[in-house]
Amino acid sequence: MTRRKRRAFNVFNLSFLDIMSCGFGAVILFFMIISAQISLDNQERLKESISEIERLEARVSAGERQLASLRDAVSDNLTERAATGAMAEELAAAVREARARLTDRERLAMMRREEIERLQAELRELEAESERLARESVTTEDAGRQIRAVRGEGERAYLTGMRMGGERVLILVDVSASMLDTTIVNVIRRRNMPFERKVTAPKWQRVMATVDWLSAQIPQDSEFQIYLFNTRAWPLVEGSDRQWLSASADVGRLDEAIRLLREVDPGDGSSLHRAFEVVREMNPRPDNVYLITDSLPTQGASAPARRTVSGAERARHFERAFRILPTNVPINVILFPLEGDPRAAPNYWELTLRTGGTFMAPTEDWP
Repeated sequence: MTRRKRRAFNVFNLSFLDIMSCGFGAVILFFMIISAQISLDNQERLKESISEIERLEARVSAGERQLASLRDAVSDNLTERAATGAMAEELAAAVREARARLTDRERLAMMRREEIERLQAELRELEAESERLARESVTTEDAGRQIRAVRGEGERAYLTGMRMGGERVLILVDVSASMLDTTIVNVIRRRNMPFERKVTAPKWQRVMATVDWLSAQIPQDSEFQIYLFNTRAWPLVEGSDRQWLSASADVGRLDEAIRLLREVDPGDGSSLHRAFEVVREMNPRPDNVYLITDSLPTQGASAPARRTVSGAERARHFERAFRILPTNVPINVILFPLEGDPRAAPNYWELTLRTGGTFMAPTEDWP
């Protein structure tokens, strides 16, 4: 009999344990796989969340910068609006002040117009009285003192405010082409006509009649000289350059000069500088000058470089010519206005004021 009993081997028990161990291991492996997958998913979502947060932070930063910029713009707009409001108030105040000044000026202008109208009325009365006295003062003896006789219509041969007098009388006559007519178009047309038709121009006829009338009014005890000028200046009485002629001793020569004036052919431009050179160079100097012209000069001491001359250039030629005039010599102007030269009348009127002379633009029926 065996001392020890051999333990019986149970196959079922071993298999069950193996199965349980394998199953438990499989569960653990499955759990580990699932846990690893969940961790990977969480990391991906975390990365996406971090990226989204960074994008949002960037947008927030951009929004804050934009907000700061908008605040600055609003502040600038408020400042500008305040400045604009202040400027608007200043402008409104300036407008009110200007309106007040305008009202004062209108009131002053109205007072001046009334004063001018009153003075004009007085002037008309004085002119009428002067003409009446002049008619009464022209006696037979006075008429006999004229060195030449002029046929006219009596009263039209009297020039109000412009009397012929002085010890030495100088008459300057513009004989440029513009003296043929009152319009530029007709001047060009008449300039190209034959001499016989050219000198029949009504304006030129009035110029010659004016010279004729002035020469007849020279006092017998005076000396005289008549010069023509366009781009140059020369004496009407030949052989008398820069010389004074006696009104009583040289009547025959004066009659001949007036006849020769009707043979003058007007042409070329006009140089007032040449005419005023005569005034300056006469010795002794004249004490009364009568200038017969129609417009501002077209050239100065020398011929212009261009054929056309602007109004401003003509005014400059006039001013330069005035500068060479001697002092204390009255310049009396008889103007036959030319169309298209609006500066002529005010400039010549100012010339007479500055020299102490008289200005006249005669009517078409004078003298």
